[in-house]
Amino acid sequence: MKDKSQLASPSSASCSTTQEVTQFLRKVAHTPAATSARGRLVFAMDATASRQPTWDRTCQWQGDMFEAAATVGGLAVQLLWYRGYGEFQAEPWLTASSELQRRMSSVQCRGGLTQISRVLEHTVRETKQHRVNALVLVADFLEETIDPLCHQAGQLGVLGVPAFVFQEGNDPDAARGFREIARLTRGAYCAFDGNSARQLRELLAAVAVYATGGRPALEQFSQRHGGLIQQLTRQL
Repeated sequence: MKDKSQLASPSSASCSTTQEVTQFLRKVAHTPAATSARGRLVFAMDATASRQPTWDRTCQWQGDMFEAAATVGGLAVQLLWYRGYGEFQAEPWLTASSELQRRMSSVQCRGGLTQISRVLEHTVRETKQHRVNALVLVADFLEETIDPLCHQAGQLGVLGVPAFVFQEGNDPDAARGFREIARLTRGAYCAFDGNSARQLRELLAAVAVYATGGRPALEQFSQRHGGLIQQLTRQL
């Protein structure tokens, strides 16, 4: 088990290479297309103590997700977060970026163990009630037994809900687990650190567009916005 009182610094984390980001976008493009008029995205965040340095910045990026998805048909987001001693919160489904940001900004990170199993369980239950187009998980560590998580990820895969896992830092045990979750859900995995924040911001927007309009919308988004997204989408 990792000592999460030692916060990871940007210099100790591995920045995603261009090849890794390209592979991530390739997987986004090959996941099943969204079918609802308004995309439904579960956005799960690790709010344990080790995430505090980048929590506020991640809160700001959700505005870009809404803005990008609005060009396709709109996005509904449900925020999940966990922290402390068994604290787990599922916020209401929201379509307003300002309200989601307000709720995210009110959360303070606290020490505790990861609760990724509850994230997967909740997403399975939610999509059985009403179609969820994608799950985004932003976390740094994974402190749970991997086999039960793989079983839950497999259930999401059967339901057609891809998980896009963004790992802050370079913990190897977490990376292996996150890659398995992404693989079993037919989603994608990508690592990031303070030096690749811009990449993560653009990739989150790309996933939001995908959740709303599928691969065609993602390709149109890359043509309009250029930069990293267009450069790498051409390689798909």
